[in-house]
Amino acid sequence: MEPTLFLTIYGGVVSFVFGAVFGSFINCLAWRIVHGESVLKGRSHCAVCGHPLSAADLVPIFSYLFLKGRCRYCHKKISPRYMIAELILACAFTGVYLRYGISILTIRYMILSCILLGLSLTDLDTFEIPNGFIMAGIVLWAVTLPFTGEKIKDQLISGLLGGAVIAGALLLLSLLFDRVTGKEGLGGGDIKLFFMVGLFTGPVTGLFNLILSCIIGLIFAVIRREHRIPFGPAISIASWISILFGQAVTGWYLSLF
Repeated sequence: MEPTLFLTIYGGVVSFVFGAVFGSFINCLAWRIVHGESVLKGRSHCAVCGHPLSAADLVPIFSYLFLKGRCRYCHKKISPRYMIAELILACAFTGVYLRYGISILTIRYMILSCILLGLSLTDLDTFEIPNGFIMAGIVLWAVTLPFTGEKIKDQLISGLLGGAVIAGALLLLSLLFDRVTGKEGLGGGDIKLFFMVGLFTGPVTGLFNLILSCIIGLIFAVIRREHRIPFGPAISIASWISILFGQAVTGWYLSLF
């Protein structure tokens, strides 16, 4: 096997494992935020019976499969969302690694993937996106600016334009919609999320992200068939796709003109 191919496979496997581990942690973090528990102390426990979980109960993906989706202690059914979230972040980490290789951008977008998963899980339960996740994303963008290999000034201009233009336009449209219909349009958390992600994507890819978010959101609405759906997960999925493929897609589209 060629060294480059071996390194790619090895890095992909390591990324998948780390993604599953962090997916388990983010799942726990989001659950505790939703239920008002401390995220800094206290052992993991069964959401039904409250029994503390052992190390064997906390192996990402495999514990759920081996226990057949039930608590070892009370034998109540465990939501498959825990395993699904672990798989999602494992695949997200792997995709980021395959796209950016061993680089600061890989670390940057792996952390961003954790943030997007956390706010999505919270939004699914509460229809709210905590400001802490938004602030974490903004701090991540700012802290990593000097290490991306691009001029900080150019990144600042592109990022602030991407955040302000997309989020600003959505805010105006949302206020107009609220005024005309008397109903709530986009939530404030969704607009803040578009601003945060726009810092990473810039204005052009940010527009692609907006369009893709709406498409994914419509798909969610059809699947769930509910009057109200959380938009955060749709934005998060679209943002991850945009970060990996947005520049290639928008570059191809603009080359047609």
